[in-house]
Amino acid sequence: MHLRYSYRVYPTVGQCAALARTFGCARVVYNDALAARKEARKNGQPYPKSTDLQKLVITAAKKTPERAWLASVGVDPLIQSLRDLDTAYRNFFDSVTGNRAGRPVGLPRFKSRKHKRQSLRFTRNGFRIRGNGKLHLAKIGDLRVRWSRALPTVPSSVTLILDPSGRYHVSFVVDVEPDRLPELDTEVGIDLGLTTYAVLSDGTVIDNPRFLRKAEKRLRAAQRQLSRKATGSKNRAKARLKVAKAHIRVADTRADWMHRQTTRIIRENQAVYLEDLNVYGLARSRLAKSVHDAGWSTFRRLLEEKAARYGRHVGVVGRFEPTSQVCSACGALDGSKPLSVRSWTCEACGVLHDRDLNAARNILAAGQADRLNACGGPVGPGAAIPRRARPVETGTHRNAGRTGLAPRTAGAAGIPALRRGEDVNPACPSCRRPRSAAGSSPHPGPPCPPRSSSAGR
Repeated sequence: MHLRYSYRVYPTVGQCAALARTFGCARVVYNDALAARKEARKNGQPYPKSTDLQKLVITAAKKTPERAWLASVGVDPLIQSLRDLDTAYRNFFDSVTGNRAGRPVGLPRFKSRKHKRQSLRFTRNGFRIRGNGKLHLAKIGDLRVRWSRALPTVPSSVTLILDPSGRYHVSFVVDVEPDRLPELDTEVGIDLGLTTYAVLSDGTVIDNPRFLRKAEKRLRAAQRQLSRKATGSKNRAKARLKVAKAHIRVADTRADWMHRQTTRIIRENQAVYLEDLNVYGLARSRLAKSVHDAGWSTFRRLLEEKAARYGRHVGVVGRFEPTSQVCSACGALDGSKPLSVRSWTCEACGVLHDRDLNAARNILAAGQADRLNACGGPVGPGAAIPRRARPVETGTHRNAGRTGLAPRTAGAAGIPALRRGEDVNPACPSCRRPRSAAGSSPHPGPPCPPRSSSAGR
């Protein structure tokens, strides 16, 4: 599997100038290639291939007076810029044809020199790690790297990033084997929220740190100073840098906290189950600032990435599952409740539930049912089955309150299940319609004619 290892780098003044020149050349090559493809589409011609674009906007452009300065930088980041354009077009076409999941992706757009985040990518021909620990980039020089940890293998590529706060990072891509942890018997369901960040089915509560809310006072002061500076002045550039550093501090603190929490959860549990939240829709409501501050999508992404690395399982329960409406003890559907109701008592069994803890337990039960008992599982010869399936029926959900069925006996992990041979509402042997709730007499209405031996074949 491929991993990224990121480090801080500290270029000199001359190297910063060389990097700025390389950033500009890569941007110009990208924009020229995009303009060439747009012109070809406008004229009804086929899209130019990558090799033809490379000859047009790099090799031939260096010989012209308008683009002669492209020869002053390394060719590797320029070629990688064209590959980024190919990836952008591929993502667009996959999104249009339905081969790409997620929100629709638009056509590539021209890059602006005013964008504060810049990046360059070098392949193995464009970089080298010296014996003294410095990183050599073609036509840039040896960069001083702060090695916070050793690289596990030889990197295949490196990306140099300039963030809006003026910091330089290098990100190495390495190919490593998954580091599988010993298997455990513990599984947990997680209910994400805003009052408390997460409530686990085992009773663990993770408080919401609210990093953005705590830094709002400092951010408002910095942004107020920025708004008072004259456009284009050096003081405005200094104020903009101050605002960017304040935002970067919040983002770094949140990322560090999420890495710690997700690593702990993955190490302590064999399987983790989450609810598929509509983060994009919630981020457009009155709770937008709090939802963005929580970073639920990043939390889920980190769990999935670390589960793949350490041999764990992350399951996602559908967003329409009534996890806050069903009693985790008896399975009765108690109806929807406003967000102000934080605890409620089940009318069927009388158990007092905490709203978030009950939802986490329901998420755990639904996730286990989907994972261990879903149709289409590994049944072929030699297929790896994670563990023995629990004795509950396929696709079982706690829907006794919705269908009018009698409460089932408690099965594995609290999932209501029927005993073998038991039928709550047996069907009529003639018409297959359900009998009465008692199950002792046929359904109301005229008697059904006897079915022939060939019926239903």
